Amino acid sequence: MGKNQHVTRNSDGTWNVKGEGNSKATSIHSTQKEAQQRAKDIAINQKSEVIIHGVDGKIRAKDSYGNDPHPPKG
Repeated sequence: MGKNQHVTRNSDGTWNVKGEGNSKATSIHSTQKEAQQRAKDIAINQKSEVIIHGVDGKIRAKDSYGNDPHPPKG
């Protein structure tokens, strides 16, 4: 399983995609939607999660694209 991908906002209003534990952003985007799509592509490739942070920095959503620790029951 690869690194989880975090989508976070910069002080200039752009959005980062950053691998968990990395000091530098993997990519920078003008919109959160663009950053989320890039993070999703990376997470699918690495079988990891996307963690989306809101403008306030708090986690607002998570999406799993790999080994889901809490799969749906059914």
